[in-house]
Amino acid sequence: MENPSCLLYGPGDVRFENRPMPVIEDANDVIIRIAYVGVCGSDVHFWLHGGIKNHVSATNPLVMGHETSGIVHAVGPAVTTLKPGDEIAIEPGFACRSCAQCKSGKYNLCPDMKFAASPPHTHGALSKFFKAPADCCYKISGPGALFDGRLWLSEAVLIEPMAVAVHSVRQVGVKPGDRVVVFGAGTVGLLCAAVAVEFGASVIVSVDLNKDKLGFAENWMVPGRARFATQRSHESWTPEQNAADLQKLLRSLRKEPDAGLAGFDVAIEATGAESCIQTAIHSLRVGGSFVQTGLGNRNVNFPISTVSENEITVKGCFRYGAGDFKLALHMAMLRNIDLKALITKTVPFGDVVEAWEATKRGEGIKTLIEVNL
Repeated sequence: MENPSCLLYGPGDVRFENRPMPVIEDANDVIIRIAYVGVCGSDVHFWLHGGIKNHVSATNPLVMGHETSGIVHAVGPAVTTLKPGDEIAIEPGFACRSCAQCKSGKYNLCPDMKFAASPPHTHGALSKFFKAPADCCYKISGPGALFDGRLWLSEAVLIEPMAVAVHSVRQVGVKPGDRVVVFGAGTVGLLCAAVAVEFGASVIVSVDLNKDKLGFAENWMVPGRARFATQRSHESWTPEQNAADLQKLLRSLRKEPDAGLAGFDVAIEATGAESCIQTAIHSLRVGGSFVQTGLGNRNVNFPISTVSENEITVKGCFRYGAGDFKLALHMAMLRNIDLKALITKTVPFGDVVEAWEATKRGEGIKTLIEVNL
């Protein structure tokens, strides 16, 4: 096969097939030999249900994968920043660059966005070769790299979810001294916590149901840069009870009297679960800020009265926007955030189903698929 690819035909129906080799069509095209693809929660949803908003079908299958890194194979005649052999992180969303959203700096909201592994027409990166615009390819080492230092190709896969975390933290406006609670201790939740520390948060509390993920978080967060604690939600409690417990934990971290209604300055929700969304709102102080980063059920009961009565600022977060991917790469190069430790295991290309199933079972933090090294 010149371009072996992993296609999803429907829920539970994955097939390996040969697809045409990408060709240079635009002067700024880059053809990449894919090295690694990370497994995202959305991949698992596709594997189980065939899609989220739009779905794949037997007549319109889709190549999976959007968290990716690779090695430049060929470049178009206008590309001067990259050459064959360069190792790169790949931003997987290609906007139109001309609509009102793109021109206002919100290209992540482009109505004509071509995001890797998005049905019905945009194939992903679980192929031997993949094509992307040059400005979506970020060199990760050597002369011409944006920043000093280097990342390994396996680490570069995590720049995509880290860019989501950067966008989330910027959207909600974390600032020095803020007390932040993050719901979800998976990849994006952990990266949101770490990025919030980089933005100056003084207290971080990570919330999850999974004891193993919380245990990992306790060992992974860099000690001393912020007060950090974890909290396991009580499934039998109401959101208000869980929120009150979190506020009690916050007061103990700040050594404040166990009284009053003060809460967190910022809540970052990275699960999409209704109970977490509700608990996050109730855990905030009056005038606090909330950002919805995790995508879950599209119809949830939202505590709108609490939002109004406490004048809570509510923000949405969809992928990442202008400058977020670049800033994520810069932060990774500084090595304050240990991306390598987030990688639980790596499986060969032929074992993609096991990679998705392991993520579905909640094993570890990040599973990678080695495509082509």
